[in-house]
Amino acid sequence: MRPEDVTLAEVLHSAGYTCGLVGKWGLGGEGSAGVPTRQGFDSFFGYLDQTHAHNYYPEFLFRGERRVPLKNVVPNATDVGAGVATKRVEYSHDLFAAEALDFVETHKDERFFLYLALTTPHANNEAGKRGMEVPDFGEYAALDWPEPQKAHAAMISRMDRDVGRLLDKLKALGMDDRTLVVFSSDNGPHAEGGNDPQFNRSSGGLRGIKRALYEGGIRVPLIARWPGTITSGESDFVGYVADLLPTFAELAGAKSPDGLDGLSFAPTLLGRAAEQKQHAYLYWEFYEGRGAQAVRSGKWKAVRSPVTAPVELYDLDADPGESRNVTAEHADVASRLAKLIDEAHRPAAEWTFPASGGRRRD
Repeated sequence: MRPEDVTLAEVLHSAGYTCGLVGKWGLGGEGSAGVPTRQGFDSFFGYLDQTHAHNYYPEFLFRGERRVPLKNVVPNATDVGAGVATKRVEYSHDLFAAEALDFVETHKDERFFLYLALTTPHANNEAGKRGMEVPDFGEYAALDWPEPQKAHAAMISRMDRDVGRLLDKLKALGMDDRTLVVFSSDNGPHAEGGNDPQFNRSSGGLRGIKRALYEGGIRVPLIARWPGTITSGESDFVGYVADLLPTFAELAGAKSPDGLDGLSFAPTLLGRAAEQKQHAYLYWEFYEGRGAQAVRSGKWKAVRSPVTAPVELYDLDADPGESRNVTAEHADVASRLAKLIDEAHRPAAEWTFPASGGRRRD
């Protein structure tokens, strides 16, 4: 990130919030302008590098801008710390869970924002088919499942347990009714580290997995919890991650930066759905493989995969699994959405499609 980039932490910090980050960052390497403590966070404990974050038993993590040594041994570690440990003592997820609880306890009398960026159940890609690293299989140990599936399930259960511990902490401190907790994911299920996303039907009835722009790759849960304020139930608001900044800013009484693509969904959270603004459309680009683009407008979803292919059109109301391309029946809609794709795309030197030298990112 550049020094002039404005983060959610900076926006909330301006409104009097203490901001902490625990877990994975990946938006600025060691010594760069992008490290969290130079981007609005008062404290940081975790990984700075994407591939370092693959390793659940790293030799070090960062506290602020300083490396903190751990007791693990990674003989094949790269410069940034990625690799596979041969001596496994300290599991990063467990350290992050403990750090999050400490942060809440320390700042219980302040306005605070905690970004808890857990890495589970990502795989350690450097470990190949044994990349679902977890201390033990837990309740899944005796099941007649492949080991990667036991490990994958154990990682998710471990995360679930520790999110529960965090919620229990808020309740014990009497903070339940004045704390908004939002839980989400960055992509759909993956097929890495030996994990088979079909084993437990991780995509449900949706098509595709991580790295696809079909719904199975990009439609993720978002759960918001605020006892006494949010009424339980489901919302039909169609949004995406960029909506979090304006939403949190509005709830905190802070001013959002101008020119954002995101919309505040605070009205939805507060039970005022009639006041909720809606996106005209949402747009995605992906640069790995042969590249892909997608756009959603209302019930219609258009996908170009690869980017040189004709547009595919899906009616998500009738066909959420995107099994039937209806371009021929609705050529006018397909043409309109293809124009939206062209309108939304912005060329960038750092990100080009494979035909002109695309780059891989995790």
